[in-house]
Amino acid sequence: MENLNHIIYFITLGILLSCNSQKTKPAHSHDGSESHSHAVENPKDIQSGYFGSYAIENESYKTKTVVSIKGYKRTMVTNALPNHETGSFPNEGNPNTISTQNRIYSFPVTPKYIGKAQWVREPGVALNGIKFEPGTAEVVVCETGENYRVEALQELIDLGLDFNHAHVQPTGAYHYHGTPTSVIKEFDTGKDLVHIGFAHDGFPMYYSKSGRYKPSFKAVEGVREGEDCTYENLHQSIDISVSGHHDGTFTSDFKYVEGSGDLDECNGITIDGKYMYLVTNEFPYISRCLMGEVVSEEKQQIESQGKGRSPSRNRSGQRPSSIEIIKQMDANNDGKLSKSEVKGPLEQDFSSIDANNDGFISSEELEKGDNKQRPPKRN
Repeated sequence: MENLNHIIYFITLGILLSCNSQKTKPAHSHDGSESHSHAVENPKDIQSGYFGSYAIENESYKTKTVVSIKGYKRTMVTNALPNHETGSFPNEGNPNTISTQNRIYSFPVTPKYIGKAQWVREPGVALNGIKFEPGTAEVVVCETGENYRVEALQELIDLGLDFNHAHVQPTGAYHYHGTPTSVIKEFDTGKDLVHIGFAHDGFPMYYSKSGRYKPSFKAVEGVREGEDCTYENLHQSIDISVSGHHDGTFTSDFKYVEGSGDLDECNGITIDGKYMYLVTNEFPYISRCLMGEVVSEEKQQIESQGKGRSPSRNRSGQRPSSIEIIKQMDANNDGKLSKSEVKGPLEQDFSSIDANNDGFISSEELEKGDNKQRPPKRN
């Protein structure tokens, strides 16, 4: 299957490169080793910057990213290798090595704004083909029942991030958790807003050099609870003290306060009549949700949760377990779901699934509720 994916990737890349080679491509080089070419299929549809078709190839870093526009679809074919300098990998906090990924992304050319926040793990992709993934899989677990999801940008646990606020997954995928320093520098045109990527709903992602647009998230008041807490990974187990004020170490240290900043819940804003997402130096750094209609893998997941279809499949192709569903929706990482956290059928059937009427859905209650809704097995 992996070989088949590689074959499909290279065939698609070859077709896009061939198509782009027949177009007018005013190339410009930044350092002599990297070329950026922009092309559009119709001169009447010329747009500024990287909103048209383009290709990024860097011999030094082996980067190959080709973006083409056809009809209402923007297609990016990339090997997901950064076109800039990175930190050293593996390192003490990150034991993984950057490797080719061969990804194909699709974005709508004309995004559709819905206005309802939809959670996504990977909100978008940088112009160079590197994905944005602000959250982490790291969790501090307390014997008293509390779970705290660790933020990437914190000083408690070394996750091996480099100066681009990025590191490498076990798969070899290099990805950004915060402001992509080198990307901002590479695509800076002198204006305050730097176009750095596209979200999966098609809306552009920008960075404001002046930092004038502020997020609407505030630190939670009070102190954390939890005793005998531990962080574990494949290489170590560390005793962690979670006591103290909410200082941004954990995702649950922040809450969205509408109107407290310039940006909405998804770090988005409308400027000159155009909606966009901003990557900021403050939490949430990169959007954790999207406000537009999603047309990538995330759309299948969101639609299945929001329209009563069968649950989306996990990576193994099976229905997600109750634990996996809770992990996806559990915004404050307390191991259970409140009514404000659930979406779709779970929101509609919340009271019936919440068997003990405590205002939360546990994994046990979710499992029982799911079994009730499944049709009986046939002989």
